[in-house]
Amino acid sequence: MDLPDHYLLREARFPELRDLLDSYASAGWTFTDTPEEAGPALQAYARYAVNVPGLLDAVIREIDDLLRVGLFSDEISDDVDVLPRISPPAGRTVEECLAVARNHLDRVRNGGSYERADLPQTDWEWGKHFYELGQLLGGYFHQYFSQEYGSHKAALDDYLSGSSREEQTHASEEIDRLLSLVASDSELSRVTKVLGLWVYPPQGLSLRQWLTDVRATIMRHLRSGS
Repeated sequence: MDLPDHYLLREARFPELRDLLDSYASAGWTFTDTPEEAGPALQAYARYAVNVPGLLDAVIREIDDLLRVGLFSDEISDDVDVLPRISPPAGRTVEECLAVARNHLDRVRNGGSYERADLPQTDWEWGKHFYELGQLLGGYFHQYFSQEYGSHKAALDDYLSGSSREEQTHASEEIDRLLSLVASDSELSRVTKVLGLWVYPPQGLSLRQWLTDVRATIMRHLRSGS
């Protein structure tokens, strides 16, 4: 969703809540939590949030803020307008669903258990764990790739010229981590599509080999100090 210009001119009131709701959007646009059990979207968010210092505090604080003021209050109408519209199940309100999510997150914040997983389980979770790789694949090897670039090399050169050394380092590390985590070529194909890849590798290369070559090119670029 593109944000209106007037929104971009001021600080967002609910940035972490927006990210939480993006997790629900990625998993079907519906609140699926019950008071007894967190659904897949909330579990994915919890797995990510526990590794980011202060994040659980921040998102709980924002939920409390929204619930205190009221979802339909004029005070926060502009802020609410830009949040993803997640549907509550029949018989419940959005505010009730947010309160349930808040209680689960608070329990996790205070040492409660949550569903652990060796691999990301939702598209949102893949995107959070491989953010810079998503910037590379989705930003340069997208559906309009053939209209903008004459080759894979040209697209990668454009990324290297327009990104920082820190971003390139993260992309290289994320490629290495992704190739180590995902053993199946079919799963690797699915995950890279989630991360924004819309094109096939260069002729004669498998996706895994191409990603390996991309990482090597980035590393050479970093070593050269270009």
